[in-house]
Amino acid sequence: MKRIFTAMCALALLLAGCTPALATDAPKLSAPPSQEPERSCYYPVKVEEYTYGPLDELRIDKVYQLSLGDDPSGIPTEDFTRNGRLYYLLDMVRKDEVGVDTQTHTETVTLASDTDKMDAILQRLEGEMEFTTEDGYTGVLRLDHTSVQVTTDGYASKTTSLSATRTYPNLSEADVSLIPKSINDKGRTLTLADVQWSSAESTDGEGAVVIHYTATASYSGSATSRYATGYTVTANYTGEVSKTDCQVVTYTATFGSVEDPEASKKPAADDPTASAAPGESSAPFNWAEIKTPLMIGGLVLVLAIGGAFALKKFRERR
Repeated sequence: MKRIFTAMCALALLLAGCTPALATDAPKLSAPPSQEPERSCYYPVKVEEYTYGPLDELRIDKVYQLSLGDDPSGIPTEDFTRNGRLYYLLDMVRKDEVGVDTQTHTETVTLASDTDKMDAILQRLEGEMEFTTEDGYTGVLRLDHTSVQVTTDGYASKTTSLSATRTYPNLSEADVSLIPKSINDKGRTLTLADVQWSSAESTDGEGAVVIHYTATASYSGSATSRYATGYTVTANYTGEVSKTDCQVVTYTATFGSVEDPEASKKPAADDPTASAAPGESSAPFNWAEIKTPLMIGGLVLVLAIGGAFALKKFRERR
């Protein structure tokens, strides 16, 4: 029994000693790649691909438009690959340009008028006008005839005195009762205000003297009318105004190119026949992956053999 126990311990120590050796073969985990820098917020407004020189070198121009306050260091200048070629920065050209900003503007004008007749109002309005906005845009605005509107400022009333005269001849007596007390003159009702008499003598057929009277009657009255105190005219002038002091800066980045040396070394990802290049060894077998199962299996095997042998010796002694 003592020999059996000694053999089992020796085997266990042997397996334990193999564990560090297997662990040394495990590949070290590479550090996680550093975080990529934040991409620039500038994007080209134009990209042009062309050939240059007698060798027809492929080049790319990327055009960026920035304001005066933008930082041009944010323009991407790193190398990049495209269609199997490696592009690198050759030159960066800056050009200051004067931009013209144009926009549509409508201006409403207001004026006072003593009439609401449209013909008279249109004669007072100018057909076009030069205009400058508060933020510096200038241009010529033209009258929109369909926008002209007239509103009444208010109303007032006035009273007008009316008068008329009527003559009543051949009256037999100078009696006011013979005179109408009111008359209608141009749709207005006037009342009797005064009567002036005149007389004339004549003879009848028998030679008697006959006096005839003529009454001149004055009638008076009043009329109240409502009238507009004034008018306000509004009209819209519309046109394009522009501002020429808004500057922009144009940057043109020119990239030259060569064949990408890495592209020829990399096998196609979808090519099943692609294999490692001659002289390049395949990846070593990773013993660390089977270390734990191998150790456990060895221990179980040793214990099983030792147990069987001990059981046999025990039976023989009995």
